Amino acid sequence: MGNGTVRAQADAEGADRRREQRGWYFYDWACSVYSTSVLTVFLGPYLTSVARSAADADGFVHPLGIPVRAGSFFPYCVSVSVLLAVLLMPMAGAAADRTGRRKPLLAAAAYTGATATAGLFLLDGDRYLLGGALLIVANASVAVSMVLYNAYLPQIAPPEERDAVSSRGWAFGYAAGSLVLVANLVLFTAHDSFGVSEAMAVRICLGSAGLWRGVFTLVPLRRLRDRRRTGPVPAGHGWRQLAATVRDMRGKPLTLAFLLAYLVYNDGIQTVISQASVYGSEELGLSQSTLIAAVLLVQVLAVAGALGMGRLARAYGAKRTILGSLVAWGVVLGAGYFLPAGAPAWFFVLAAGIGLVLGGSQALSRSLFSHLVPPGREAEYFSAYEMSDRGMSWLGPLLFGLTYQLTGSYRDAVVSLVVFFALGFVLLARVPVRRAVLDAGNPAPERI
Repeated sequence: MGNGTVRAQADAEGADRRREQRGWYFYDWACSVYSTSVLTVFLGPYLTSVARSAADADGFVHPLGIPVRAGSFFPYCVSVSVLLAVLLMPMAGAAADRTGRRKPLLAAAAYTGATATAGLFLLDGDRYLLGGALLIVANASVAVSMVLYNAYLPQIAPPEERDAVSSRGWAFGYAAGSLVLVANLVLFTAHDSFGVSEAMAVRICLGSAGLWRGVFTLVPLRRLRDRRRTGPVPAGHGWRQLAATVRDMRGKPLTLAFLLAYLVYNDGIQTVISQASVYGSEELGLSQSTLIAAVLLVQVLAVAGALGMGRLARAYGAKRTILGSLVAWGVVLGAGYFLPAGAPAWFFVLAAGIGLVLGGSQALSRSLFSHLVPPGREAEYFSAYEMSDRGMSWLGPLLFGLTYQLTGSYRDAVVSLVVFFALGFVLLARVPVRRAVLDAGNPAPERI
């Protein structure tokens, strides 16, 4: 085979890979609107207000006969959704590895979540149980779909490209979140001009996020392709397969050590994302318009932050860059405790700090883990990763909800989350990541 033929084949393979990468980015584009418009901005305050309208004279609702403060109902639902995801994610990852067909499973999870999110349009009056049920289904489906989505990363990007590709995916997601939040802000602030009530405007914003996800999920489903397995077919399925994966990881203790560190600090990140708007509205007394504008600022800066931290990782390595972001997270939360009520300007400063570290810390964690996955076992290992990403992220919301239930203070609830970043920093600092990459059977990039 001549040099020209080899070069042409390499160019064609590169073009195919870039096409898949662009399709892969679009799942972040489709999915991130749920995280921003639904989970971060609108659903927390709105579901809390619906729960309060159904509460008794003491401010409690009683789902399944259990007395729950109306202000704690939303974080508790987030925790329940994560526990449901814990049951489903191992089955999805094992099925993907066993059959080699990730796309049908990705489609099923994505459209289940899109349907549940669109159903939030029906949330009104005192129907807090409906809102809680739809939240649980929608949030669990996101976690399941991300197992399958993230498992494509090692297949569509060689080791030297993964930090950049992962960062671009997060940047795409934050760009979509920003675009939709602008439309949400226009509708919410000018709802009278559109002839709808404030509550109806919120319901439209919630339901439309489901439609957005459903439409743009079509792009990755068309462009991504399933590949034949290159390794042995895993035995068992569901929890048995997850247990087998964890047993296998015992032979790769450094991969397991990274997952433990990620489990801890990502729990803090996910809780900040889901509870920030509740803190702003309930403790700081900020209007919904202010919260939307602040989250929009987070989205815009997160695009720059994800790309900027990707460049920092090329210069200093992903591990050092993530460690720096964890220090920044701790500082941001500490500052958040002292924010004065009714002062939007300081809340915007806090939002800017979150935006600059949010995307990069998540994107680099994903790409760093992709180097620690043995070849041919992507979905299996990313199932365990997603357990750390979303599947174990119930401790933060639970701590947040319990702290508020016991103290009645959202400030105490927020500052309690600092422990996740401090402990995560210590655990990650102890992981020799270059050796972990080599132990997994992968070539180590120049900087890691």
